[in-house]
Parts: sequence; structure tokens; C-alpha cells
Amino acid sequence: MPVMARIAKNALFSAELVERLRKLGQRMRQARLHRRLRQIDLARKTGLSRSTIESIERGEASASLGAYAHTLWVLGLDREIDLLADPGLDREGIALTFSSAEKRVRPRTKLDNDF
Repeated sequence: MPVMARIAKNALFSAELVERLRKLGQRMRQARLHRRLRQIDLARKTGLSRSTIESIERGEASASLGAYAHTLWVLGLDREIDLLADPGLDREGIALTFSSAEKRVRPRTKLDNDF
């Protein structure tokens, strides 16, 4: 696949996200090599195609999240997936929850004792 085609696939994403995916792919490749697995071996273990494993190791955003997660699981690196989008670690979300500027205020109504 030419380099331009790969760039076009990731063109919808920020440069920062593309770089993070590229680094994740490198780490996953390194984990595979540490386990002395060839790409075809990992493909067989995951049930994915070899080209999908190649896409993951290149960090392509076109590879599905499920493919990334399953490959991490097969490599035994899936434990930290639970930390992704954890509400307890979402600083911005927590700050917005406790922000007084966004709270709804009801106007006081005069109590009427007429029954």
C-alpha cells in the first residue's frame, strides 16, 4: 500500500491521535516479538487476518477497536482496557459535575397556607 493511501485513511483524525495509535501499534508489535510470534501466528490465535495484524501494528485508525482489543487480550495486555474512559479518572467530567455555573436554580415560590 502506498504511503499516501495510509495517510489518507488517517486524515480524519488529529495528528496527536494518529501518533498515539502508531505508538500503540509499535508496542503491540514489540509484545508480539517478545513472545516470538510471527504475524501469521498472531493472526491464527486471534482469528484475524494477517493484513489486520499489520494494520494494527502500523497503528492505523481504520482497524476496528474490537481488533485492537482482541489482539491485546490474546497478548495478555488487556487489563488496562478497564481504565479507558473510566468516569473516576475523567477530570474534566468531574469538574463539570461540580461546577456551579451549570446548575439549575429554581426560583423561590411563596408558600401559601390556604387549603
